Amino acid sequence: MAKVPAAYQASRGSILDVDRDFYSRLTYPAARTRVETLTVPIREGLAWEVPAGHVLRLSTQEGPQVGDFNLWHRHNPRERFWASRTRQLQRAHVSTWDRLWSTLPYLRPMATIIDDTMSAYGVDEEGGRVHDLLGTRCDPYVNKLLTGEDFDHHCHSNLVRAVASFGLTEFDVHDVLNVFQCTGLNEDDQYFMKACPAREGDYIEFFAEIDLLCALSCCPGGDLSVDLWGPNAGDPLATCHPIGVEVFKLDDTLLEGWEPPQYAPYAGAHGLRGPAVDWTAEKRRRFA
Repeated sequence: MAKVPAAYQASRGSILDVDRDFYSRLTYPAARTRVETLTVPIREGLAWEVPAGHVLRLSTQEGPQVGDFNLWHRHNPRERFWASRTRQLQRAHVSTWDRLWSTLPYLRPMATIIDDTMSAYGVDEEGGRVHDLLGTRCDPYVNKLLTGEDFDHHCHSNLVRAVASFGLTEFDVHDVLNVFQCTGLNEDDQYFMKACPAREGDYIEFFAEIDLLCALSCCPGGDLSVDLWGPNAGDPLATCHPIGVEVFKLDDTLLEGWEPPQYAPYAGAHGLRGPAVDWTAEKRRRFA
């Protein structure tokens, strides 16, 4: 079968054309200092800050575990991770060199993946891949529809609790990056999930392009080896493990010449009539 080209293609030198030499240097252990270490407990969520120019590592501490990841601009939560556009600009399962993009009208890279021990997994015999953008977080609303039961520790609820201390609410929680999660589409074009192939110590690293507020839920489904719904559903508690969070400060010399990405430069008014407004300048004024 002939390979169909991607719909969204970058021109050389565009913001999609990643400087791999620069980001590779950021992975050198000798060029970084760990400044924060956290643990996301099983079936819970956690939120934390990552300053621009720092590196975030998420790791499977005791065994395979899926996590649901949200990001916001720390100073303006209206700018948040846009899973569907990231899926279009990058791919449906992300890895090293892919970027996580923010919502309109900002549309800029929030973080760049610089290292991923799962990158060698590739595509398995059933079409499964790791670090999923096809699906979204599990939530108590769908669970109630499917089972008739209330459960307060789905990823959506975990994220809601995690960000409450930062002044955010359920309306701020959004579609996620499912880290370490193996998924795909079956022959009926339906979404499937497989057992997480990560092992203890696997990790994925992100370079914070802007000041970030991050939140992660340790999925109550654990490694997803036990069905959550349907005739074979069981209790996956025994498959649940914590996820580690580490934040690293980089040596200043590594960041020489780097600057946080600017907002998307579209400066029009969407065809609306009225006084001319430079929307790019207005975004900078309000949210820089």
